Amino acid sequence: MTAPIVRFAPSPTGRIHIGNARVALFNALFAVTQHGRFVLRFDDTDFARSTAAFAREIEIDLAWLGLKPDLVVRQSERGALYDAAAAQLKEQGRLYPCFETAEELEKRRKLQQARGLPPVYDRAALKLSEADRERLEAEGRRPHWRFLLEPKTVAWRDLIRGDAHIDCASLSDPVLIREDGSYLYTLPSVVDDIDMQITHIIRGEDHVTNTAVQLQLFEALAADWPAPQFAHHNLLISSEGEGLSKRTGALSIASLREEGYEALAVAALATLTGSSEAVRAVRSLDELAEHFDLAHVSRNPARFDPSDLDALTHRALALLTFEDVRERLAPHDIVGFKAEPFWLAVRGNLARFSDALEWWRVVEGEIEPLREDLGFLEEARALLPEEPWDGETWSRWTEAIKAKTGRKGRALFHPLRLALTGAEKGPELAALLPLIGHARAAARLGGE
Repeated sequence: MTAPIVRFAPSPTGRIHIGNARVALFNALFAVTQHGRFVLRFDDTDFARSTAAFAREIEIDLAWLGLKPDLVVRQSERGALYDAAAAQLKEQGRLYPCFETAEELEKRRKLQQARGLPPVYDRAALKLSEADRERLEAEGRRPHWRFLLEPKTVAWRDLIRGDAHIDCASLSDPVLIREDGSYLYTLPSVVDDIDMQITHIIRGEDHVTNTAVQLQLFEALAADWPAPQFAHHNLLISSEGEGLSKRTGALSIASLREEGYEALAVAALATLTGSSEAVRAVRSLDELAEHFDLAHVSRNPARFDPSDLDALTHRALALLTFEDVRERLAPHDIVGFKAEPFWLAVRGNLARFSDALEWWRVVEGEIEPLREDLGFLEEARALLPEEPWDGETWSRWTEAIKAKTGRKGRALFHPLRLALTGAEKGPELAALLPLIGHARAAARLGGE
């Protein structure tokens, strides 16, 4: 079996949101599980709205999620291929010029609806003579070009939805080329899928109707080439039940990153939400791929609640080893012999990775101790063992304090935590105390 080739084809007209990331993750993880290739293909033929800046930001967002395309392609650089395909369709009589304005088309649609008819394009342009077309062009009208659909039912076996079909007689002939000569999504997408030998197209269920049109285009442009297999997954909706849009910026990957959520938490929630798999924290995308299966994706909309990211980020951080985070800690000077035991001590108490920086200050920097019951703290300071300290020092020290003062439970431990860390709660002091060291501990307990 040939290794599959999949693609993620965003339009660089804005920052991608969690719904777009879901499509990218589905494709990338499918490639991982099937030992295939993952292509990032920018659908940037809309020159008025597409920008290089947005394309770069999309690459940054995907890299943050851990997605590394095997190939990056820009449709704006492939115009010659689309021109050749358009010429082929014109020769076949499948691409025809239309001169109606948007206002005229809207008026026709309203008339059809008023008569109880479906608002399907009536193919009036096919009735124009050569003289009619020349007259319209002389008037300054420039044509847009439609693909002539065959009035048949197109069927395919969807890898998520099962048997699917669309009656193309109920569809308008799609516009493939705008009045200004630029291409809409449909034709470049099919041409590139053929040229890149894409084997599987995994995308949202809002593209189901497009599939019927594209299958007819595959047949017209490359009848001998096997069309890709399709999989249309359920869409993410917001916790309020609304659809996601790049225009609103809701749940953009950039905003989730800026809020401090872990990339692996975002990836796991975006991928596993709306499937029969339980949403869980993972250490890597390879581990996430082990829980990914198109057959497990539900047909119902998948509700994405950002508040779930808080707990998932906490759990994801707790799973990470020191090697997983070494390069993230180093720029904050969390290095040296204390770095690994420090990470292992604090990782289970982090809501965000940035919280680790505050705990490093507790270990290595200056804090404002919270001192309650100064007499008790003075007794505790007097009982501080001599260094070297290890994981048993806390236990030996607090047992000695208990024997001397008779205190136990919260009355024993809480004043010590407040003085040593300046916080009400946090990592186990058995692990933190050796990192704080004798000099800082004595000073925070009230020593000179």
